[in-house]
Amino acid sequence: MQTLDLIIIFGYLFGITAFGIWYAGKQETTEDYFVGDRNVPWWAISMSIVATETSTITFISVPGIAFARGGNFEFLQLVFGYLVGRVVISLVFIPLYFKGELQTVYQLLGDRFGGKVKMLASGLFVIMRNIADAIRLLLTAIVLAAVYTAFSPTTDPAYVIIGSILILGIVMIIFTFYGGIEAVIWIEVVQLVIYVGGAVAAAVVLINSIDGGISGAIELGRQYDKFALFDFNLDFAKTYTFWGGVLGGCFLTMSTHGTDQFLVQRYLCTNKPSAAIIALMTSGAVVLGQFIGFLFIGILLFAFYAPYGDPLYMNFAEACAKLNPDLAARCFSEPAFAQASTANYPFTGGDKVFPNFVTQHMPTGLSGLVVAAIFAAALSSSLNSIASTAVNDLYKPFAKDKSDKQLMRIAGILTVVVGIIQIAIAIGLKDANSSALSMALAVASLINGPILGVFLVGSFLKRAREVHALTGMIVSTLVMTYVLLASNGFVPGPVIAWPWYALIGSSITVVVAFITTLFVNTSNDEVSN
Repeated sequence: MQTLDLIIIFGYLFGITAFGIWYAGKQETTEDYFVGDRNVPWWAISMSIVATETSTITFISVPGIAFARGGNFEFLQLVFGYLVGRVVISLVFIPLYFKGELQTVYQLLGDRFGGKVKMLASGLFVIMRNIADAIRLLLTAIVLAAVYTAFSPTTDPAYVIIGSILILGIVMIIFTFYGGIEAVIWIEVVQLVIYVGGAVAAAVVLINSIDGGISGAIELGRQYDKFALFDFNLDFAKTYTFWGGVLGGCFLTMSTHGTDQFLVQRYLCTNKPSAAIIALMTSGAVVLGQFIGFLFIGILLFAFYAPYGDPLYMNFAEACAKLNPDLAARCFSEPAFAQASTANYPFTGGDKVFPNFVTQHMPTGLSGLVVAAIFAAALSSSLNSIASTAVNDLYKPFAKDKSDKQLMRIAGILTVVVGIIQIAIAIGLKDANSSALSMALAVASLINGPILGVFLVGSFLKRAREVHALTGMIVSTLVMTYVLLASNGFVPGPVIAWPWYALIGSSITVVVAFITTLFVNTSNDEVSN
């Protein structure tokens, strides 16, 4: 990387900050600040959804999945589930969002079950979203540290990580504080264009650098079975299978895209349900194409680095895969491989393959563009979603006399406070090992099932009231905590892959709530506020 690359990277960060400040004059009411006055076009919402669900982990890790020993296209089975989940959301949930002037999805729970259920769901969202996005911030900072130390090898990576967290966090705070959700959406539109452009640029450079070009890479992919797509085994411990992908991926998407304020807030920025449905379904087609492209980049990297000629790659990876096939992509993080890695294979993990190519082999200018694309995939700010939830669901019930102007001021303060919290969490986790980070990410997704379940209870169990919904959520959260701990080896129990979590958690919520309605009777009009 050269000075021009750093100018491009920091120019991008400066540009989105300036854009958010420019948008400040458009934010006069909470309706403007939280839902963009419901006038954002569907195509912008669609691009925002894609940018929101694409993180640095996606940009870096998905190519590594196809690159790894035994890696292939089986990841797409999960994406097929994403598409099925979008259909269910369009039919079941989106029509509900437009029956009133909602600013958060959890207000539906308040209308259906009362304040306690709404506040529990909102509180869980605020806590877990802060954890998840702090980790997203940290992982992006780690990538930036790797990039910068390649540019300046004598720099201590720890200082670069902290500095990167601060820079990225402050950028997010500023453009979200001034611009509100509408600025976030339009910045995400730009981010989508940048990271797709960066990925395409990397693919073109790779194709021109491979002997035989694209046809040579495809032939190698076929030779090493990289295009294998379906695994019909019903194995709950394996991450990517057809059943886990379609069923688990469907429920995962129903939870993240149907009941999580971070994404549902985007639908609320449109003026009618048909626009939200078109945005959601279109985003699914783009996401499918995007993941196919990222996996194909992994095959191009496989052809470029030719690790199949390295006995260490073959033998060590094969030993790891025998222990646990799902860990094959992470085998190279082991010290035994790190110590023995050769000059021909200058990285120690599947996730490091793409960054290594970007920083070491791409031309000046394009390298900076791709790194900016990595940042673009990480800067989808949740600060406005958290502030919206905190103000509408956790604060307003106790401050009904506050004017809209006062609520706007509180929302701005919360945006800054939440941003600082995410920065602090990211810095606090900077020395965590990879297993600790994986555990934190899993914990951050723990609420998806229980919250989806309570929405399903509200939609399909007409007899259910607040006590039934609360019981289902609490039992589901406890069970899923046990499943999470058992799957990570902390307590005895079955190992279950994470794509099943949302399905299991939501099913437990519904079943427990239904059983509770049989034993705990309430009057039909009993709703606690």
